[in-house]
Amino acid sequence: MDEQTTPPGYYGTRDVARALQTSPGAIRNLVYRGRLKRAGGTERRPWYRAEDVAALLAERRTRAAA
Repeated sequence: MDEQTTPPGYYGTRDVARALQTSPGAIRNLVYRGRLKRAGGTERRPWYRAEDVAALLAERRTRAAA
């Protein structure tokens, strides 16, 4: 369902959670803490920019490698 409503270049909450190997609740927590920013959508189905998700994923990978 998220794939149908999310425009190109953006991810839904489930997609971000899958990419970061975490839960949708953890994604909401990242938003609350200011580590990830919503880029559109609605309150119940927000979108996140693909670039922001990629940056967060890269940061997690470098932190895990250290």
